[in-house]
Amino acid sequence: MSLQFLYFDLGGVLLSFSHDAMCRQMAEVAGVSVATVQDALFDAVAGPSLQWRLERGDVSVDDAYDHFCERTGTTPDRAALYHAASNIFAPLDATIKLATRLRAAGHRMGILSNTNPFDWRFVTDGRFSFINDNFQCHALSFEAHAMKPDPEIFQYAAQQAGLSPGEIFFTDDREENVAGALAAGFDAVVFQSADQLADALRERGVEFA
Repeated sequence: MSLQFLYFDLGGVLLSFSHDAMCRQMAEVAGVSVATVQDALFDAVAGPSLQWRLERGDVSVDDAYDHFCERTGTTPDRAALYHAASNIFAPLDATIKLATRLRAAGHRMGILSNTNPFDWRFVTDGRFSFINDNFQCHALSFEAHAMKPDPEIFQYAAQQAGLSPGEIFFTDDREENVAGALAAGFDAVVFQSADQLADALRERGVEFA
C-alpha cells in the first residue's frame, strides 16, 4: 500500500523546545522559584501532572491557570504567564526545508503532536509560517483527548487524514511514540536528522526534489 499522508511530530522534529526555559520564564513572571513552578506543572505524586492533563485536554486553559495560582500562591498576569510558558520554541531549519520540498511536490502532510492549547496557539500565530503553509491537518493530543504513544491518538490521526493507518507515515524523535505508531498500523521511523528522514522517505517511494 502506497503512502498517502505524512505526519510529523512537532517538538524535536520541526521545532526545538526547552521545558527548563519555560519554568525559568514562568517563575520570573510569577515571582516564585523555578522549583515551585516545576512542582506546579510536573508533580504527579497525587495523580497525573498538570502538564500531562493540559496536553491530554483533561483540563481547560482557565482551570490550568487556576491550578497554577493555587499551587504557587500567586496570581500572575495571564497573558504574560501564557507567553512565558510558550516562548520556548526555535525552528529546526533543515527539517522545515525538507517539509517545504515535500509540500512543493504535492504531498499531503500534517502534525501529530502531544501539545496544549497555549503552545499550539503560539506556534500557529504566524511566527512559524511554515506550519500553516505546509501542513493541512493536525492530530493534537488536547483535541484528541489522547496522548502518544496511546493507540487512540493514532486512530484519531488516521480519521483526521481520512485514510487507513497503512497509508500513513509518521516520524517522531521518541522511540516509544514510533513504536506506538507502528503498533497502530502506521509506517514510522525515529527521527534523527532531516537527511536521515529524507532517505527514509525516498526508500518508501516518496518522491520530491
